[in-house]
Amino acid sequence: MLAGGVSSVASHRIAGSLRTAILDGSYLPGERIRQEDVAARSGASRIPVREALRMLDAEGLVTLVANSGAWVTELTLDECAETYMIRERLEPLLLRRSMPRLDAAAMDRLGRLAGDMETRAGVEAFMRADREFHLSSYSGAASGQTWQIIHRLWNTTQHYRREFTRRAVSSAGESGLAVTHLEHRLLLDCIRRQDRDDAERVLVTHIRRTRLELVKHPEIFAEGDRQ
Repeated sequence: MLAGGVSSVASHRIAGSLRTAILDGSYLPGERIRQEDVAARSGASRIPVREALRMLDAEGLVTLVANSGAWVTELTLDECAETYMIRERLEPLLLRRSMPRLDAAAMDRLGRLAGDMETRAGVEAFMRADREFHLSSYSGAASGQTWQIIHRLWNTTQHYRREFTRRAVSSAGESGLAVTHLEHRLLLDCIRRQDRDDAERVLVTHIRRTRLELVKHPEIFAEGDRQ
């Protein structure tokens, strides 16, 4: 029992480290994650590494291929566009369910995150605050199946949102995110007013705009299935 508990702790520790590395771009889509390398770095056996990779596969961050190994999940342009269209339909539903359960403290936190996105320089700082802002806005409904689906979709599209952000910033500096900041403020206003219909409309527009920009750049996507 003790050995199993120790292995479980190691698995969660390794999964946490890999999760952070994938989300911050240290691993790129399609990059192989070798069990032996992770085991050596973490000072663990391959058993907890395999369990950690299974956790990340369930979260959409890693794709396990039978008799082959583990790769950071990548999407083709069509897969990414479809994922965003699913998000356009499901996230407004999740937000609608979440809003009545968001208290004043939660709304204040959303306000601070919106401010952080506007004042902190750098793509990675924006990415962290943006992810927390949206997932926090859904936290009032975080126990249901829709939340689990959306969380997985956010994981699979993390790299592509980063590319959208990089292109926006590279084209016009930090002002390239001005529309994004405005949409966050509009969304926050809807949440504070508890106007769920307006909140859904703003969120649909927000997600769709990213999708339409991403499909203009096919060069950032996988060209086909992994061999």
